[in-house]
Amino acid sequence: MNKLDKDKLYVWHPFDVLQQEHNIFIKKATGVFLHTHDGRKIIDAISSWWVNIHGHRNPYISKAVAKQLRLMEHVIFAGFTHEPAIRLAESLVKVLPGDMKKVFFSDNGSTATEVALKMAIQYWHNKGEKRNKIIALEGAYHGDTFGAMSVGARGGFNTPFEPYLFEVEFTSVPAEQHLAKFEGICQSGQVAAFIYEPLVQGSVGMRMYPAEVLDKMLQIAHTHGVVCIADEVFTGFGRTGKNFASEHCTEQPDIICLSKGLTGGFLPLGATAANERIVKAFESKNLAHIFLHGHSYTANPLACAAANESLRLLLHTDCEAQRTRLSETFAVWTKELASLPHVKNARSLGCIFAFEVENEQDSGYFNNVREQLYKTFIEKNILIRPLGNTVYVLPPYVISPKELNYIKKSIVEVMKTF
Repeated sequence: MNKLDKDKLYVWHPFDVLQQEHNIFIKKATGVFLHTHDGRKIIDAISSWWVNIHGHRNPYISKAVAKQLRLMEHVIFAGFTHEPAIRLAESLVKVLPGDMKKVFFSDNGSTATEVALKMAIQYWHNKGEKRNKIIALEGAYHGDTFGAMSVGARGGFNTPFEPYLFEVEFTSVPAEQHLAKFEGICQSGQVAAFIYEPLVQGSVGMRMYPAEVLDKMLQIAHTHGVVCIADEVFTGFGRTGKNFASEHCTEQPDIICLSKGLTGGFLPLGATAANERIVKAFESKNLAHIFLHGHSYTANPLACAAANESLRLLLHTDCEAQRTRLSETFAVWTKELASLPHVKNARSLGCIFAFEVENEQDSGYFNNVREQLYKTFIEKNILIRPLGNTVYVLPPYVISPKELNYIKKSIVEVMKTF
């Protein structure tokens, strides 16, 4: 039995139809390319689910992980600490917007969200105030654990689990006409937290909205004492043009969730940063006020070493130039591709480009054009995994103009013959 047959027999892949044809076997990866077992080179145009920001097998991050591996692979983080975690927490506190004070480490984006929600809820518990309502945006996606699912859009992914999700007040995507309703919810005095994906709701189809309206929502929320949680798992580390999407706003969150690009795509790691307002509520000798949360691999030294080097690369002038070039390229694509047949709402923000494909079905994740388009692009040796009928390009920052041009040319060819 070959490896692909064994994979089909033994492995349960995410979002996988269990009886589907074989998955593509990747032997190695370099830069923006995924190398298959049979010699193909596939351009990773979506950064392997948005995590790889500096290219596959980046030599600097590889070296940093190897160096740490010679010192220590892991140690319990309760009662112990180590240099990679200390350095990473300090660096994040300095670079994150919103005057963050402390960083709590976990394993991934979902757990970073769980930590944030528990922090916000326990914040009010520690203060002796009863606030039990959480506000989230319609169409939200914050992860696949139960707390994260609860603050995500109902239906679709979550239908089997809805009876077990806690109640959430969903509000419309930021727009001027929705501000009055949002303020009405906030001024009830019952709202503990407002969680949001700043500027771009990724999984719902790269839905983009203006920073100016989000700013007003944050001002309203803070006026009424609501804890604001920015889920920057996707938007963080340069995706929207700035280092963090929250930098597009004047008003800043109290808590920020991070993962995906945090380690440059090398190792799983989540981080939840909190400002002084939140931290002070936990600074107590009362044991009931301790944040009783942790993971076996909290602050894994190898992951922290990768994250430290990835952050250094992100802040380097070379990476800033790469992101500027990507942003300018996608702004041009938005104009050039908007007139293609079946292309609707071509748009870009920073290093994100997206558009909807018009067909006879409703727009959304379960529009089955995604399978057709995915296979078509794979045949052209490009990994583009549409979100339903939303096609998006989100490559590692190191992608070359030649590779970008090939992606654009292929999009044009596909849409002209769709």
